[in-house]
Amino acid sequence: MASVNTLHKLLPSWANYCKQACGCAVAIKELFVLSDRQMDALMKLNYMQDKLTNAWLDYWQRYSVGTWQFWLNMLILLLPLVILYFALDRRRALLLGFYGYSVHVIFTYIDGYGTSHSLWSYPFKTLPGPMSFALDVSFIPIAYMLVYQWTIRHGKNYYLFATVLSGFLAFVFKPALDSMGMFLLHKGTTFLHLFLGYIVLTLTSKWVTNLYLYLMKDHDPFWFRGLKTSLRRTFQGKIKAR
Repeated sequence: MASVNTLHKLLPSWANYCKQACGCAVAIKELFVLSDRQMDALMKLNYMQDKLTNAWLDYWQRYSVGTWQFWLNMLILLLPLVILYFALDRRRALLLGFYGYSVHVIFTYIDGYGTSHSLWSYPFKTLPGPMSFALDVSFIPIAYMLVYQWTIRHGKNYYLFATVLSGFLAFVFKPALDSMGMFLLHKGTTFLHLFLGYIVLTLTSKWVTNLYLYLMKDHDPFWFRGLKTSLRRTFQGKIKAR
């Protein structure tokens, strides 16, 4: 009888506990579940994105594929890769590759921002989409990689020669593309804005590379020893020449 009475007393407590636990579970679930309004907005954006992707594909097939600008874009994509294959200093391949990948990533962000905000556009493309695949993946990163390699090999000032390259790209290369209808500026964007973007690119890519060189200098891997030896010999040769 005592055990039965005890059970009757405990049942309401357990019921309240279970009710509170279920309430907490529902509240926690609501934190991780999208509301109907948010889900509806997300589905609309996904639908619009899908339509935009199909529109870019249709535009690419209609107005880009097979044109002489398309083949020039293919040349801009492939020729730097061939040049890099023969010109790359394989002793410093990891360092140069890391720097080039940094240039690629940062330039892709810059180019993506500009095209998504309609600051500039590329009427002719290697692949469908708003950005220039040839410039983002090949031409721009490899151009900076070769300049970086040259400054290391000859002990020159990276920032000076990277700035010269940035000026060439902003005030010679991009205007040439513009004259051929392969690049268009919008919303008051100028070639000076492009030049400033390239300067940001040169600084951030170099600083990111320097940061990782600093972080791993204590481990002193073989390629880093080779880089230090090469730089030391270069500077010693310049001092002797003086």
